[in-house]
Order: sequence, then C-alpha cells, then structure tokens
Amino acid sequence: MVVAKQIDVISLFPDMFDAISRHGVSGRAFERGLAHLQLWNPREFSTNPYRSVDDRPYGGGPGMVMQAEPLAAAIEAAQARQHDAGVGDPRVIFLAPHGRRLDHDAVMRLASLDGLVLLCGRYEGVDQRLIDESVHECVSIGDYVLSGGELAAMVVIDALLRQLPGALGDAQSADQDSFVDGLLDYPHYTRPEVWRGRQVPSVLLGGDHERIRRWRLQQSLADTAALRPDLLRNRDLSKEESVLLAQSLQAEQPE
Repeated sequence: MVVAKQIDVISLFPDMFDAISRHGVSGRAFERGLAHLQLWNPREFSTNPYRSVDDRPYGGGPGMVMQAEPLAAAIEAAQARQHDAGVGDPRVIFLAPHGRRLDHDAVMRLASLDGLVLLCGRYEGVDQRLIDESVHECVSIGDYVLSGGELAAMVVIDALLRQLPGALGDAQSADQDSFVDGLLDYPHYTRPEVWRGRQVPSVLLGGDHERIRRWRLQQSLADTAALRPDLLRNRDLSKEESVLLAQSLQAEQPE
C-alpha cells in the first residue's frame, strides 16, 4: 500500500529542486509526508571515467545528445525504489516540447497516480531509443524552449501536489483555482477598502453571498471571453452562465 505519492526525478542538476522541495505549498506537502521526492543524477550511472552522459549526434549537427544507457539505469533504479514503496507501475514522464500540453485535466490524471518518474532532458535532446524503450508519455508545459526539463518538472510537481488532500491550508482552495471548472479565476480583493483611489467593488462589501457568487461567476466568464475565448468554445454554458455572459458583453458595448 502506497502511503504517500512517490515522485522520482532524473536530472543532471538535482540541486535545482530545493526550490520546490523546501518552500511553499509543495514544500509543505513533502514535510507533511503527503509525497516523497527522490532525485537521481544520471552521472552516477555512467560507466566511463569522466562520468559523462552525452555524446555527439549520429548524422552530424550541433550540440550533444544524452545517452540512453545512463538514463535507462537511472529510470530502472527509480522504478525499483517505487516498487519497494508499494507502487505497482510507476509512470515515466519525459518533459519535452513535443509532448502533450499540460492542462488541468492532465494534472488531475497525473495527481491520481501513485508514482511518477520525471525525466529531465538537457543539451540537444535524448537518444530516441531511450524514449521508445522506457518512457510512457511526454509532457510539455508550453510551446517554447527551456535549457532543460527541470523547470517543467517543477511545474508538474507543484501543480499536482496542490491537488493532494492536506497540501493547502484551505481545503476549498484547489476547487476554486483557475481552470478547475474550465474558466479563468475571478478578481480578488483584500484590505484596505480603498487603495490609491481604487475602490473594492461594492457587491463584495454587502454580505449577500448569492450576489457575490453571481458576480464572481460573471467576472470569470467575462475574463475568459476576453483573454481565453478558446476555453468557452469547448464549454457548454448553463442557462445562468449564458445570461451572465450576455449581460457582461452588453455592458461593454459603447453607447
């Protein structure tokens, strides 16, 4: 039986993960024993005297390519550790630009798994044979290039740890995040009531919880329509949502 989510990361720069293992929501999740993080440096599995894990690409071209064998050995060590922790089938995820785009549904699916092995690439890439042999799926956090997979792996870890019961101070926080219901989040306000001449919307001050709920929903709909209309195209609006969105769009029309 798995008592905590098991996360293993294979990276040439394991110290980078101090940022996520020691701070914030993710750090609290590890501290509370909700998840366990194990880091593996593939250089420890290199068999050459220089502990190198890369070589020139076949066919020519710039840069270096990470070799299959040290990465395979690191993955197998991570999987063996997870098996000992009770994970039956750890899923190996390669962080790469060509992978499936990370979204809320993907986060929830990954959060439901007992064990993940995150592979962070570097240089020009990873020997394709390693991907074909050992990787279950590839995940991308966006259409841009990073120096390596470490930052992407940290994004994945932070996003899924937020979904673990007990990771957040308020149990409702994860349910009210952006994208949970397919919409962007509504605007938030706190004290003081007036800041540099800007007033908190009066609806938030009256204590009418139903009016506040409708106002927040309307703001979410309006912001989503303005900033991420693609999200609305994939959503079946309820009658209430349709009315609130229409009212919002009508209010924006010039007189």
